[in-house]
Amino acid sequence: MRVLAIDSSGLTATVAVMEDELTVAEYTVNYKKTHSQTLLPMIDSIVSMVEADLSKIDAIAVSGGPGSFTGLRIGSATAKGLGLALNKPLIHVPTVDAMAYSVYGCGDIICPIMDARRKQVYTGIYSFAPVTEEETGQVSYKFQVLRVQMAVSVEELIRRLNIYGRKVVFLGDGVPVYKEILAEGLKVPFSFAPSFMNRQRAAAVGALGIEYFKKGMYETAAEHKPEYLRKSQAEREREEREKNAVPSVRPMTKEDGAAVAEMEHQLFTDAWSEKALLETLEQPVSICLMAEKAGRPAGYLLAYTAADEAEVTRIAVTKEFQRQGTARALLAGLENLCRSRGISRICLDVRSGNEAARALYAAAGFQEDGIRQRFYENPQEDGVLMSRKL
Repeated sequence: MRVLAIDSSGLTATVAVMEDELTVAEYTVNYKKTHSQTLLPMIDSIVSMVEADLSKIDAIAVSGGPGSFTGLRIGSATAKGLGLALNKPLIHVPTVDAMAYSVYGCGDIICPIMDARRKQVYTGIYSFAPVTEEETGQVSYKFQVLRVQMAVSVEELIRRLNIYGRKVVFLGDGVPVYKEILAEGLKVPFSFAPSFMNRQRAAAVGALGIEYFKKGMYETAAEHKPEYLRKSQAEREREEREKNAVPSVRPMTKEDGAAVAEMEHQLFTDAWSEKALLETLEQPVSICLMAEKAGRPAGYLLAYTAADEAEVTRIAVTKEFQRQGTARALLAGLENLCRSRGISRICLDVRSGNEAARALYAAAGFQEDGIRQRFYENPQEDGVLMSRKL
């Protein structure tokens, strides 16, 4: 079996051509160049050097994460592009699994650590167990995944390793960053892998990838996606901005129909269709409000008016924006609009078991007026009538 292996998950860029148990060629660079500059030229160079025909490889093994977000995207995009062009399957090899596999035969705890910043590491806990064949007496080693790859704090990793009570071998770019913290906290013997095996190697990705392929653990190029384990800094910053953003409320328009219908289907078993929503929007006695946070749809409110009353028939907030003031903003928007129209009372009903919603309405000044027995279905539940005078 012939495999092209790629790893660009960390500072090191590395590619290899593997053939069964033989490393035909390996090209590894740990220098100050971006993977977008080095990876494709490295693949071209190594393929030319060994006169490999990529159309005749059986699969592409790629380090699928965790690791550098940019590096993983470059490696995955390269592997996907080659896989699609060559119609070859991809073998998703977890990054720290491959790093541990490079310390083949070690009976101690093997602990790769990649610096994830903020005193966190990408890691896993591994070992090798000897297996003796009865007929020949030959010894081989079974790769053991004691704890699958994870993103944890250094302190939590130290706590877990102390519980194992076994000698630990560390490797990875997190070693120089957290070496002193590890030395202070560990109560078990430990050592650090030498330089020739303490970084990512495509040969290890390829060798482990071949074992995975034999077990049927591969995927199409279209199916492959990297495993980040945690959100990127850009995603975390965006979520923080959205969390802190003040919700804005405006009248709903026809253009909101599709987005509201989608939210309906995500949040309710008795979802309204887009057609029903648009028909409601066109009725002169309806009040339809849309809430946005950081420019994204966050929730909506539907109500009907009669004389000097408004009855709320639907108020909903998407899951990612719940408990961030969106529902309160919608109720405040409804209150302001009702006052401008001379409406003096707002009423609604809520499931008796929905304590969070009842608390929200009570905080907004609504009083409980009575009970509608078995008013709701799926599941059957009483409805609590609530109202507020303006």
